[in-house]
Amino acid sequence: QVQLVESGGGLVQAGGSLRLSCAASGRISSINTMGWYRQAPGKQRELVAIITSGGSTNYADSARGRFTISSDNAKNTVYLQMNSLKPEDTAVYYCNYNVGRLLLYDIWGQGTQVTVSS
Repeated sequence: QVQLVESGGGLVQAGGSLRLSCAASGRISSINTMGWYRQAPGKQRELVAIITSGGSTNYADSARGRFTISSDNAKNTVYLQMNSLKPEDTAVYYCNYNVGRLLLYDIWGQGTQVTVSS
């Protein structure tokens, strides 16, 4: 059973930075995309950033220009560098791997809390 383990969350002041990491425990093959989502209290989970196996990236408008997603495919690890953090970035951040070839499925991490104080 492959699990994703996130780390790097915490409390930071507005304008500060955090780097989230997500590592897979166990062997995964055929990763299609790795992404970061977040869910704030009372809100739906939303996509923050995503990276394909080929290295293409896409960002939510709220993250573009401040956040950078990257990956180490050899380690099946994805990162999210978050700069210029704002209080509205406060949420639980989840990593997601979409894997498979003929049958696609998602693997989710347990989430890591990011709190940005004003």
